[in-house]
Amino acid sequence: MTATLTLTEADVRAALSTVVDPELDEPITDVGFVRSVTVSGDAVEVHLRLPTSFCAPNFAWLMVSDAQDALRALPAAGRVVVELDDHHDSDLINAGLAADAGYRGTFGHEAEDSLDELRATFQRKAHTAAMERALTAWLRADPARPETAVGDLCLGDLPVGPTTDALLSRRAALGLPVDPGSPVLLAPDGSRPPADAVTATLRRARSVRISVDGNAHFCRGLLTTRYPGAEADQTARPSIDSRPLLPLEVLS
Repeated sequence: MTATLTLTEADVRAALSTVVDPELDEPITDVGFVRSVTVSGDAVEVHLRLPTSFCAPNFAWLMVSDAQDALRALPAAGRVVVELDDHHDSDLINAGLAADAGYRGTFGHEAEDSLDELRATFQRKAHTAAMERALTAWLRADPARPETAVGDLCLGDLPVGPTTDALLSRRAALGLPVDPGSPVLLAPDGSRPPADAVTATLRRARSVRISVDGNAHFCRGLLTTRYPGAEADQTARPSIDSRPLLPLEVLS
């Protein structure tokens, strides 16, 4: 006799936690983008919300379509409905999702040829930010360490913990090496920077990380302004900035 699978709200929220805002590199569950979850038997309906009504349609599509895919992958899920509320393209996006029309089928001539490159661009930014967080944490663990020392640092030298786990996850998503002997610091093209470029590479990575963190803070604030009480649905973002930042130089 085969056991009947039961779909729970916890299952739904766990699946949604695998969906990230591509620009903020945070789960939509952490930033408060999940407005409601309704489960009835094997049917689930989820409503998402964004910080503004004019968030980029391609970003919005990535999140809602990824959410739909994550929920459909649940073994106990039957009918899945994901809708985006209060966006200027809500009707179009929701109709496209319901019809399984895909991005280009939904937006027609307004759509880019593919969202793959957009997704890859933000995956690269997420990796750069995660790399900088790991390196900055390693430097701060011993103030005597010079910035140039990160050029010789390997993945196996990093401490076990969520910061290192996040870096390894983002490297794996890009197909970058994750073996303990691989260098932590990588140039944008995935190569190991020469010794005379270590400091510049680290500081460029720091500018990317600060941008990502700043956008995340800004979007969280916008969401709570637009939807009072939304802060209760947000999870505090881990920060390495409780201490003064290491020097940041804007390099041309």
